[in-house]
Amino acid sequence: MTQGIVGYGAYLPVHRLEFADLAATLGTGSPKGSRVVAGFDEDATTMGVAAARPIAEGPIGPLWFATTSPPYAEKTNAAAVHAAVGAGEDGFAVDLAGSSRSGTGALRAAAAGGGLAVFADVRVGMPGSADEREGADGGAAFRFGPVADALAVPVAAASLTAEFLDRWRAPGDLTSRQWEERFGLEMYTPLVAEAVARALGEAGITAADHVVVSSPHARTAATLASKYGAQDVLPLGHAGAADLGLRLADVLDRATPGQTILTISAVDGADATVWRTTDRVGSTRAGVRAQLEAGRAIPYATYLTWRGFLERELPRRPEPERPAGPPAARNAGWKFAFVGSRCDKCGFVHLPPARVCASCRTVGQMTKTSLADAVGTVATYTVDRLAFSPSPPMINAVVDFDGGGRSLLELADARADEVAIGRRVRLTFRRLYTADGVHNYFWKARLMEESDGQ
Repeated sequence: MTQGIVGYGAYLPVHRLEFADLAATLGTGSPKGSRVVAGFDEDATTMGVAAARPIAEGPIGPLWFATTSPPYAEKTNAAAVHAAVGAGEDGFAVDLAGSSRSGTGALRAAAAGGGLAVFADVRVGMPGSADEREGADGGAAFRFGPVADALAVPVAAASLTAEFLDRWRAPGDLTSRQWEERFGLEMYTPLVAEAVARALGEAGITAADHVVVSSPHARTAATLASKYGAQDVLPLGHAGAADLGLRLADVLDRATPGQTILTISAVDGADATVWRTTDRVGSTRAGVRAQLEAGRAIPYATYLTWRGFLERELPRRPEPERPAGPPAARNAGWKFAFVGSRCDKCGFVHLPPARVCASCRTVGQMTKTSLADAVGTVATYTVDRLAFSPSPPMINAVVDFDGGGRSLLELADARADEVAIGRRVRLTFRRLYTADGVHNYFWKARLMEESDGQ
């Protein structure tokens, strides 16, 4: 490994599934606790964008996208992430999909040659199952660059690979299955012991200041965390390919210069990596714990509807048609990076981009400008209970952006009683709808809270 972590980000959806609601509905499971769940308009692509965009300024190099829940097969999901973080057309982007171990693969690939490692997953279990309670949805991203600019550097790594049947999911299946956890624990324990011994030995230490353990087997993860002294474990269910990244981001949020971090991943083998933080640690914070504590409960029936387990009647308006490829390609800058145009003569901002200025009528003198990171104010809004939406009502708002630009946008993660003229908003990349297997991605507005500094 020749590169270090120069920036990182993390994203946890705002929605929470309360186990008390689940237990009251199904009469199973513990009534205490909750898990993080993605909204109806979120998937691995949108959560990967949310985690990566804050650290994707300037040329990003290769982009490695790890997930077990790719929105598309036979189409590179990393391409949409690459476009939505504003990387344009330059560079290489590829999916590492199918296994929770792909998260480690993305980290190793980016650490070897630089670039952006992005992880995101939506974890679904059968209603009432342990996977439903012990899963989590979210995304994380790590940007790698020269060691001199790094906040953490990998100093040693070791891996072992073993073929045994512990967890599996056939293509097309919504949920996975696993063998009894005792078997997984018996198989993983010696593999992890060997990988950890090799990594610590190569790093020249006997123990690390922080230990991160990631495994889809809850019993294996808990046992290994206790054995290797993992403290203050992030109280988050397993997030699939994003799990290791979210837990590493959480430790980096709290680490101080000169400390060591041992990351352990037990998936189809064992991967152990020793990281050492530099004086730059603390220059970037992902706020993983703060995001985890800021959740909002949704009814269990709503969650089941979002995941397709409960079919409910939708508003009686025509369902949307499949998005067409040619116009989407022609307008990729607007659709994926929210790129408008600013008149070079009068400064008027056009959303979407225009050739003729709507203010001074100047023709062809425009500069492309992205407002994906801009904030704005709700000028007016509507609450539509008839428009098609997997989670009605649909709330649309006219947003005036700071510095110029006005656009009509759907609001995400908002209740009708929360919206008001004058509320401050920022943008979030979401899936508007899916028709005939095509996901229509675009930007929505999201109400800002006091924690956003507004």
